[in-house]
Amino acid sequence: MTTHPRAPEQPAAPAPAPVRLLLDSDDDHAVHRVAYQWADPARGRITVDPTPHTTSPAYLALDVLRAMGRDTFSREGAERMSTDPAWRALTCWTLACGRAEVIVLRAHRLTVERLRRLAAWRADTGIRLTLLAHTPQQADVQRLLEHLTAAGLMDVVTVTGTAAILGAIGPAAPDRRYGPPPRDHAYPLPTMPRSGVAAFRADCWRRQNATDFAHTDGQYRAGYAAARAWLARTQPSSVGGIEPADGTAAPTPFNLHQIEALRLFLAQLTVSSPSAAHTVARVRGAQAGFLSRSLLLNVPDDLTDRAGPGITTVPITPRTVHTITVRLPNPLRAAAIAALLFTGTDTSLLSMTQIGSVDDAQTTVAIDRDSRIHIGEPPGPRHMYAIPPRARPLLHAAVAFRRRTPRTAEGHGLFANCFGTTPRLKALIADAGLAIPALDHPHAGDDWHTAARCWHLHTPAPPAPDVLPRLGELRP
Repeated sequence: MTTHPRAPEQPAAPAPAPVRLLLDSDDDHAVHRVAYQWADPARGRITVDPTPHTTSPAYLALDVLRAMGRDTFSREGAERMSTDPAWRALTCWTLACGRAEVIVLRAHRLTVERLRRLAAWRADTGIRLTLLAHTPQQADVQRLLEHLTAAGLMDVVTVTGTAAILGAIGPAAPDRRYGPPPRDHAYPLPTMPRSGVAAFRADCWRRQNATDFAHTDGQYRAGYAAARAWLARTQPSSVGGIEPADGTAAPTPFNLHQIEALRLFLAQLTVSSPSAAHTVARVRGAQAGFLSRSLLLNVPDDLTDRAGPGITTVPITPRTVHTITVRLPNPLRAAAIAALLFTGTDTSLLSMTQIGSVDDAQTTVAIDRDSRIHIGEPPGPRHMYAIPPRARPLLHAAVAFRRRTPRTAEGHGLFANCFGTTPRLKALIADAGLAIPALDHPHAGDDWHTAARCWHLHTPAPPAPDVLPRLGELRP
């Protein structure tokens, strides 16, 4: 019999507020209208109108997801979720996005099983639950109270009377916005020269007009400053070009842990890059920053022909996140598409991601490919990827979903059953409705940032002022 290690304990949810039971004995249409106007999913306020003529708990979970704006599962050919996965997805999305306030309409028609599911959701997430019942008959009220007791919802505060109910619901949500956020715009940079770090900036100044160079130089300076800040924080011994104790002057390569840290830095530097040209400018600036600390950072010559962060990635903008969350209500599928977008790597590597590969703060993904392929050999540096801030709730929800799945261990695949066979991957891409550059790239070799190398030069650091020479000001 196979045993599975226990998953980390889930943090306890804050104690929820008492359940509010609004008894609309007059069945006033104004109450129904105000409950809808109060809703604002962007701020965690949702109004759920259960699908009539069904008592299925799964349908209720899908109704809540629809109220959150995740309604594309209803289109033809989209993935269907059964009862337990649907409620698990709902719980994980709530935990990832913060506490919510929920009004459930037609509460007098809810079965005991549906109320139990709502009670469990409330206990796991700490949501503020309001049940709005249209009960003209006293017998309906009595039956509802019995169902609430059977479902374990004991702490119920009852509100009666139209005026009191309208006051309990509260005012309409201000400035509600419908539809996706506006598209982001980045200044398009011209093709970058294929120069090395020593001549790159000067070549850009000679070949580009003043406006293009100003934007290119901004990216270059950002890479330079980021490199110096990162080195000051992680490589303090490199400052000043300290020689090794034995007096040798041969360059010393980074060790395994330093290489992993370097890969993560390069991923963080470029994960938000809107184009390959922006990436090249940032990386050349970072190389200059390394040289100013007597460190030689070497990246592949065919940088723009490789895959990886900043080359085959897509910036995780508000519009991108909106598209993913609306079209993919399953947290695993949403996180898988997001990971393809912000890593830019091949699905064969991304499928090796384990639940424990994502750190607790959902800021990094560390894929240990070598230990999976070369069993028994000494470990090599892991493939490190930075998770952009807007993608972290997606990874948080996916990790929570997998850990709440029965018979799950930290070593199990995070994106299991997401990439797999070609039809499954095509279905996932169709559901997402987004262009994914990593899938169109040949992936001839490792991602560019995993092929980067760095050496301590052990020479006196050149005088490098904090402010780079302003070549742009020399232009006639």
